[in-house]
Amino acid sequence: MVGLLGSLVQLQKTGLLDSILYLSGVSGSTWCMASLYEEPDWSTKLETVKDKIINRLSGPGVSWKEAFAKLKKYYSRKDYFSLTDFWAVMVITSYVKEIDEHTLTEQWSQHSKDGKVPFPIYTVIDKKCKHHNIGDPWFEITPHEAGYSLTGAFVDASNFGSKFHKGSKKNQQDEFDMLYLQALCGSALADEVEIKKLLLQKIKDLFEPKETIFQESRKEQHVMRLEALESRTGKEVMFAAEFELRRGEEILHISELRQEDPIAPASDEECYQMLMDLVDKNLSALTGKDPSALDESIRTLKDLSGDQSPSGELRVSEGFQMDIKDYTMDVCNRLRGQIGWPFDAWRRIIKCIYNWTWGRNYNFLHNVTGEAVPNTLQETETRDFEDAGLLLNSPYFSVLRKERHIDLIISLDFSEGDPFLTVKEAAKTCKEQNIPFPEVNIPSEDLQNPKDFYVFKGQNTPTVIHIPLFNVVNCGDKIEAWRKNYKTFQGPYNAEMITDLVEVAGKNITNNKDKLLEEIRVAVGQKGSRR
Repeated sequence: MVGLLGSLVQLQKTGLLDSILYLSGVSGSTWCMASLYEEPDWSTKLETVKDKIINRLSGPGVSWKEAFAKLKKYYSRKDYFSLTDFWAVMVITSYVKEIDEHTLTEQWSQHSKDGKVPFPIYTVIDKKCKHHNIGDPWFEITPHEAGYSLTGAFVDASNFGSKFHKGSKKNQQDEFDMLYLQALCGSALADEVEIKKLLLQKIKDLFEPKETIFQESRKEQHVMRLEALESRTGKEVMFAAEFELRRGEEILHISELRQEDPIAPASDEECYQMLMDLVDKNLSALTGKDPSALDESIRTLKDLSGDQSPSGELRVSEGFQMDIKDYTMDVCNRLRGQIGWPFDAWRRIIKCIYNWTWGRNYNFLHNVTGEAVPNTLQETETRDFEDAGLLLNSPYFSVLRKERHIDLIISLDFSEGDPFLTVKEAAKTCKEQNIPFPEVNIPSEDLQNPKDFYVFKGQNTPTVIHIPLFNVVNCGDKIEAWRKNYKTFQGPYNAEMITDLVEVAGKNITNNKDKLLEEIRVAVGQKGSRR
């Protein structure tokens, strides 16, 4: 995010930003894009916009109350609730320090139509296509459309997430907002175990204020009971209204009801403790601690569910080597239908962690017929989308879409690790897919000590300029120190770290202004001669 911001500021100052037609991002770069496009015609006032973004990033975060309210909106308004929704509320907000509820189409509508800003392309991947190495994994989202870059199958951006069958829309879902889009694009901070630990801890952080959680639960129950009153008449309404008053005065409690009714729902205290212990149990298993001491509160679940059949026994595995996934899913499934907001959201988040459900949305290609669309993209009612950095940490395949006729790609590489991996993998995949792309050869002496400017050219291919973030020009002999200070999996940067990184990233542009300008001139000349 910060690397792209510093690079764009210097592109604007050197007068080169106006020549860029598309701005395509992957992972954290999309967080920068989302912040930039909040501002109408940001390219004309980028220094001011940069200062505004830095002040926000180094300022206070989103309040617990705001985050909790946003999670409730996602939980209550979407047919499919996944880890991406929770990630948006609890992780993305801790970095970007805001909840942006504008949609992508709303955001784009405020920009002038005279091409003052590049057209934004946000990229993710189709999880199933990636895992099974079938179909087209490259998925792009723009203000106009969302769909598969290489297959060429798209839907209007405002309809992405709505339910389709055989190409016909059956159920409209609200258009995704920018906070959700940032979570969809930017969720690959570490390996699966580390992310699970982070998510489980974030659950504890969100649900820690016990009394506030109880108030939310009681408020939800109260609303549900009042809604039920609307369908009653006569004496039945009078009796129910009196009951509501008594509940409002907290004269009658759920725990008292259970003494008379053994299958009454669990109390807030019981639900809270049960779910908190389940989270602690999973954290213990992930960190190598013995979680068996936390079994007792969860053992009460059989009594709360009223399931008296032998098959209703909750499986509580003894000893350290338990099947924690089966155990967790057993508890979550047993609680289903017994609890409401916020406890059911808590349950669903835990279940999503163990199903590893990210970015689940309706599939607009469901049961679409035609040879142009791979069968694997037609088969399921839903598709799961995730951070494209898990496959390739640079959005080459969105800009290489043949209809875009790209002449020159400026590849700003902010990856942790091998700074040439993305461009080498892009070249390899393009060769396999018969997509025009230049051959990539890196001098062996540059692999550990990269320079700040590489140009790759080929016959009838776009020119690719590759710029590693940390290199021997802007970092000298301290490349490893810079990499260590800016690891991917760490907390938000302070103001000094942000300012330093903006400056270092910007040097890659200012130090190469003349080279960039020359390559742009050459690309324009070649385009003219081809025409």
